[in-house]
Amino acid sequence: MKQLNHAIKLLTSLVMLVSLLALSACGKEQQAAAPEESKVEKQTISWKLAQTWGTGFPIFGDAVIKMADMVNEMSGGELEIRIDSANKHKAALGILDMVKAGQYEMGHSASYYWKGKDPNTMFFSTMPFGMIAPEQYAWFYYGGGMELMQKVYDEHGVYSFPGGNTGNQMGGWFRKEINTLDDLDGLKMRVPGFAGEILSRLGVVVTNIAPGELYTALDRGTIDALEWVGPSLDLNMGFQKIAPYYYTGWHEPATELQFMVNKAAFDALPAHLQEILTIAMQYAAYDMYARSYHESAVNWASIEEEYPDVKIRTFSPEIIAAMKSINQDLLAESAASNPTFKEILDSQNAYMKIARKWTELSDYAYLKDNLE
Repeated sequence: MKQLNHAIKLLTSLVMLVSLLALSACGKEQQAAAPEESKVEKQTISWKLAQTWGTGFPIFGDAVIKMADMVNEMSGGELEIRIDSANKHKAALGILDMVKAGQYEMGHSASYYWKGKDPNTMFFSTMPFGMIAPEQYAWFYYGGGMELMQKVYDEHGVYSFPGGNTGNQMGGWFRKEINTLDDLDGLKMRVPGFAGEILSRLGVVVTNIAPGELYTALDRGTIDALEWVGPSLDLNMGFQKIAPYYYTGWHEPATELQFMVNKAAFDALPAHLQEILTIAMQYAAYDMYARSYHESAVNWASIEEEYPDVKIRTFSPEIIAAMKSINQDLLAESAASNPTFKEILDSQNAYMKIARKWTELSDYAYLKDNLE
């Protein structure tokens, strides 16, 4: 009996040993085959991105580079994104058309640039007298904004994602001081989006000029005034050398840039690359918001010392009241004839009504009591 038990144990051990050897051999075969399989799995997908900004453009362009670098690193090189600036593709304000047509898989621009093609796109940059950046981000991600944005961009065959926020923008650089409504009549000004329509009704001759042409247009007198961003970028553009009056903002309280992705190209990506791309865009957008705030704070602190001739102004109550009145009229007119416009407007107004109460109770109350 002892001999039988011993024989059974020995046989069992031999079976286990053979099994382990077989598994080991199988594992080695799989490892040997892995490099070849890995080559197939990690075949590089190459995309192109067209941006509105010129080569080396700070903050805006840096956000795009950060996004592309993150995608390349997180995907292990599976997805590479080549960036073409406006200097190369020569269509700074044609990004939507190029991405829609599949000429580029991606784009980076600002949604309100497309108001001539689709007025519903304006809401996804910013609106005059609208939400500030924290309120707007909350609306995008938790208040139905992303869904409404996609409803609009479905008509254009692209996906749209938040692409970085500048925060509250300044009201612009003016060659002459603006004291009354009469001072606006006949003024030639670069200003995009819904704000341009408001100012147009006040007699301003409104134009939209690509970023790379702004300084030249102001310097040569093609325009009398312009709004761009704020201290984060304006001082580097040199506007203060030409137009000494710098007005505080009303028209773009939360200017969100935009990543666009061709729908067919995005849908063809494997799920893990879709996720990587989405996360990289979201991170780059938030990082741009933080950097914009930082650069504006640092540059603003230098104005008095480095540019003592710059005169900070705020539009008079009379002008602000007129702007608000026209804004409400224009919104009502557009909503009456455009159901989607009304749907988005109602969504933003309802969300702002909730969010603004908290903003007043938290940030506004704190700042009001603690500003020196």
